[in-house]
Amino acid sequence: MTTTRRTRRWRGVIAVALFAGAAGLLFKRPSVLLLSVVGVAYAAYPQLPTEPTVSLDLERRLSDEDPSDGDEVTVRVTVRNTGTGILPDLRLVDGVPPMLSVTGGTPRHAATLRPGESTSFSYTVTATQGTHRFEPATVIARDIAGAAEVETEVAAETTIECVAEVPEVPLRDQTSQLVGRIVTDQGGSGVEFHRTREYERGDDMSRIDWRRFARTGDLTTTEYREERAASVVLCLDVRASAYRSPGEGEPHAVAHSLAAAEQLLSSLAETTDSVGLASLGGSEACWLPPGTGRDQVTRARKLLATHPSLSPYPPDEPAAADHSSALTDLRRRLGNETQVVLFSPLLDAFAVEAAMQLEATDHATTVVSPDVTSPETPGGRLATTERANRITTLRESGIRTVDWDPSEPLGTALIHAQERWSR
Repeated sequence: MTTTRRTRRWRGVIAVALFAGAAGLLFKRPSVLLLSVVGVAYAAYPQLPTEPTVSLDLERRLSDEDPSDGDEVTVRVTVRNTGTGILPDLRLVDGVPPMLSVTGGTPRHAATLRPGESTSFSYTVTATQGTHRFEPATVIARDIAGAAEVETEVAAETTIECVAEVPEVPLRDQTSQLVGRIVTDQGGSGVEFHRTREYERGDDMSRIDWRRFARTGDLTTTEYREERAASVVLCLDVRASAYRSPGEGEPHAVAHSLAAAEQLLSSLAETTDSVGLASLGGSEACWLPPGTGRDQVTRARKLLATHPSLSPYPPDEPAAADHSSALTDLRRRLGNETQVVLFSPLLDAFAVEAAMQLEATDHATTVVSPDVTSPETPGGRLATTERANRITTLRESGIRTVDWDPSEPLGTALIHAQERWSR
């Protein structure tokens, strides 16, 4: 989007010229009258230059496109004037991803560019977990008089991937009929012994216990625990209340949830499980039905990066917004054998209600909760206590809950949660 406007930079000159002209006529002072003529000339001068034509090409180069959490990444930006006119006053602000903090240099730059010339600048950002896509750079170009300016955007596809690997995603026992990796309590074909039973007509001959038949003369069939695939939807709580951060300039809970969903998506992509994507809240519903394959993963990653409801900026919604209908729509879309991984900071009662309703309607639910509360203030300590109570309520209701401190890897939190669940 391009906007052209007058700066009114010379507006004061007109007032001075008119005042000088009036004073010269009133007091019959030719020198003062001459001054007013000079002022009129200065006032007319900005009307002569034309508005600058902006045609730029932008390139970003990263010192590391796949850094680890906490690493510093140097961003070098080069801007080239591809137009035919000179840009005497060019100012640029690079589109740094909202969740990355600038720790060295500045993403702002100013230059004068002749046709074909280029200018470069660099700055440093600190990587945090997640996939961070740079936004278009904002450019303001003024004419030589500074009276008119053109504001526009220049885009260049640039991404910093900071996604840590997680161990096997600890899904619930709710599965589909497809063969997969989750060991069930049902007998059939598999690799883990389940039980022996009396032979029934039609049983596979390879599963008959021939040693027992030779010893006792009884026909028995050996059953193994069946291994089936899961159908899982990664659901992100993106209501306005979830955009809470522990302090000024720190990533909010939705940013951590997006990073966690990206990690679980990468892990599930290596299995036969079906995975989908959904949002709870936001400007519009995000929904991707569970599926498998590379195309499904590509679609999910694209939604995580571009869907309006999964924006790094909080939605514009009333403080007392009712999200019950959104929860109802989500439950209606979920299949009978689909389980849910809900990412939520658990900062209000609705998040708990949503998890419990999903569990009650036969959708096994696991909650991954990034902790963005801070004990630095009385209000923060109260929020910490309330969140701990909500986690206790969920666990007492049989809902698996991962209490995740984002300063530690998500994989560590999942391992600790799995150890607790297996006791």
